[in-house]
Amino acid sequence: MRAFLVMLGIVALLVLAALLTGFLRFDQTQSAQLPRIEGGQAPRFNADVGRISVGTENKTVAVPDVKVQKPGEPAPQQ
Repeated sequence: MRAFLVMLGIVALLVLAALLTGFLRFDQTQSAQLPRIEGGQAPRFNADVGRISVGTENKTVAVPDVKVQKPGEPAPQQ
């Protein structure tokens, strides 16, 4: 039970952080109306969430040559 409450708290903090940083935004597009004799109207919202695109790219990286020599050995000739 404690683990569930901790997870619920973490999810709530993540949603709050997303709202505060603008990653998640809700706009009300239709207001609510109380029912008169029948019917009524529920509010309508649009949710605008951030998008992340992830891709890969092949690159060639220059790596320096490393030569190892034991102490006392002469340096290699180039």
